[in-house]
Amino acid sequence: MRFETRAPAKLNLCLYVGPVRADGLHEILSRFQPITLADELVLEDGVPADEIVCPGVHGPNLAASALSVFRERFGWDGPAVRITIEKHIPVAAGLGGGSADAAAVLRLAAAASGMRPAERDLTDLAMSLGADVPSQLVPRAAIVSGAGEGVEPVAARPLSGVLLAGRGALSTPRVYAHADQLGMPRPSLDGLDTDALHNDLQVAALDLEPEAGRALELLAEAGARGTLLSGSGPAAFGLFDRPEDAATDLAERWRGLTAAFEAAPAGYADVRST
Repeated sequence: MRFETRAPAKLNLCLYVGPVRADGLHEILSRFQPITLADELVLEDGVPADEIVCPGVHGPNLAASALSVFRERFGWDGPAVRITIEKHIPVAAGLGGGSADAAAVLRLAAAASGMRPAERDLTDLAMSLGADVPSQLVPRAAIVSGAGEGVEPVAARPLSGVLLAGRGALSTPRVYAHADQLGMPRPSLDGLDTDALHNDLQVAALDLEPEAGRALELLAEAGARGTLLSGSGPAAFGLFDRPEDAATDLAERWRGLTAAFEAAPAGYADVRST
């Protein structure tokens, strides 16, 4: 058997950060938007033991944990599989690449096993892997709340732009901790504008990785009608009506990844049997 899927990067078009909960996680209110920059995943059987192959990424891999906990939680004792991940999303950039890969592995495992886990059971399993994983089980525009477990789909808006990444990396816990050290205000999350480009973590991320500020400057100079760091950064994006033209210009001035993107269309991350 052979199955394929995509794991789209997500942008936080807004990110408001509230107080720390009893479980140690921050409350958030965010608008997530999957984009056409995506990792490619392939599941195949015919191997002696489960394995995750992800060239260029070293150390613990959330995708491997996803496969293991799916087998354990749902009792899948089917054939061993190899999942190969072709990475396009920069690591530790605020784009949710690791979470997207883990969610994609859960989709692949569900397809390969023939199981249809209840949505709540799969969401609970995803949350046990990481706060961003539940929202990526079905990549789509959504308002995300709680610590990531609240996912409310919303109508996708036309969106296109340019992403600048690949200069520096930031761990999400480090940025949250630094924001707390800076004494960032933690207002109530009720009634906040989820249509605004806003990121409560941006000041902390820029303090830790000043090069991200240069990315924002370049995007603004190129004529972006809005710029922002995504999530905990340091990836920056700008909104453009003609992103390909802007990306060509910016690629000559930015020494990292320069990628034009659009909002991921419906079905972009569906599992395909090949």
